[in-house]
Amino acid sequence: MSSEPKRVAAMQAQIADALEKNRGWFLALGIVWIVLGTVAIITPFMATLAIELLIGSLFLIGGIAQLIHVFTGEAWKGFFLHLFGALLALLAGGLLLWYPLGGVISLTLLLVAYFIAEGVSKIILAFQVRPKGNWGWLLFSGVIAIVLAGLIWAHFPSSAAWAIGLLVGINMLFGGWTLVMLAIAARSAPRSATETS
Repeated sequence: MSSEPKRVAAMQAQIADALEKNRGWFLALGIVWIVLGTVAIITPFMATLAIELLIGSLFLIGGIAQLIHVFTGEAWKGFFLHLFGALLALLAGGLLLWYPLGGVISLTLLLVAYFIAEGVSKIILAFQVRPKGNWGWLLFSGVIAIVLAGLIWAHFPSSAAWAIGLLVGINMLFGGWTLVMLAIAARSAPRSATETS
């Protein structure tokens, strides 16, 4: 039992050391994410379109790679299933790239469904852990997810122009600030006991 705190302390020291050694990269990456997140928030439609085209490209590349693997690999039982998956990925990627506005609408509907599923699951989980402390935050998070889904749905299809780009931009902005704060904390933190001894 006494070795567990030592192992945790050693792991924390390794993480702190890695943060300190790479704080410049964390700071640079954080600044890039802040800039990109701000641009996405200011121009949400362009960000939404860029994300849709990226997803379409990933589907297309994944479908091509899977198709190559299907025909160059050895004969196996799942040939037709993987062939179907490759063709489906190619079709999805092609549709997203050839009809980007339709893809934006489809991805927005998928986002609404995701927020509803996430919200409901968090609310159920909150009531399951209700005697424990801070269960209200889980409930609050679930309600916020459902409210977001409702807001996007209430303004659909016009919300397709801003929803994905805005939410990704906010996420990137907060992620960037997190990286910047980690870099600052790594610079101002005292050196670990292993280095000073």
